[in-house]
Amino acid sequence: MTPIANARMYAATPRIEATWETLLEHVAADAGVPLAYLRYPAPQPLEPLWRRADLGAVLMCGYPIALGLADIRPIAAPVPAASWAGGAAIYRTELVVRTDAPYERLEDTFGGRIGWTAAHSHSGFNAVRHHLLRHRTARRPHLYAQSVGDLVTPRRVLDAVLDGTIDIGPLDAYWHLLMRRHEPGLVSGIRVLDVTETAPMPAFVAAPALSSADRTKLAGAFADAAGRSWFPPIGEALAIEGFRTVGPADFQRTLAFDRAAVEAGYRVPA
Repeated sequence: MTPIANARMYAATPRIEATWETLLEHVAADAGVPLAYLRYPAPQPLEPLWRRADLGAVLMCGYPIALGLADIRPIAAPVPAASWAGGAAIYRTELVVRTDAPYERLEDTFGGRIGWTAAHSHSGFNAVRHHLLRHRTARRPHLYAQSVGDLVTPRRVLDAVLDGTIDIGPLDAYWHLLMRRHEPGLVSGIRVLDVTETAPMPAFVAAPALSSADRTKLAGAFADAAGRSWFPPIGEALAIEGFRTVGPADFQRTLAFDRAAVEAGYRVPA
């Protein structure tokens, strides 16, 4: 059985997904490890994908990696071509509102409606919850009148902000960067009101069934990708500078975000 590759987390459009597929073909060829790209479009849940026994190089959020949501082995994470990344495999969440909304500060949205994607998401849930902690008080344990959850994808958060279902919502800053590059018209109606702290970038992971030798080969191919002749146009299209090899310990910071919120009794962004 050929191990699978997949970039669903950042396959924001069919053209972007095709570019990820091409990148993974090059990485697999350089590593000498065959991979078969699997299309797994939204709104299919990500958990069954991450729990497959044939994962070879599949993007997975760092928070569920740290939570042990699936038995996987991290390999490498992309380095966003963005000033806020600073050459590291990190990202952040941008809290967005409609361009024509009256809000000037995050505090101006309190009392309104906030959205979030899924409880296992760092960018769409864990990071937002942690960011809001500093604004809670004993007299104001909840900041919003309504919390709209299980929107699942950044695209549904975007749509919910634009159609007024929610007043403010979280967008993965790298996903937003990709959309600004490829589909600027879709995000022209929103603006960033606030940003969270950075955290470890989602990573390509493999299942334990992939041998440690093959994982090492793939990690090396990812790490060397930026220096390969095929990389520049792909890196430009995907807004990445390259990759960094990663391991389980790299994602533990997401659990600190989680502990702070849970210990404060703040279970969901609300």
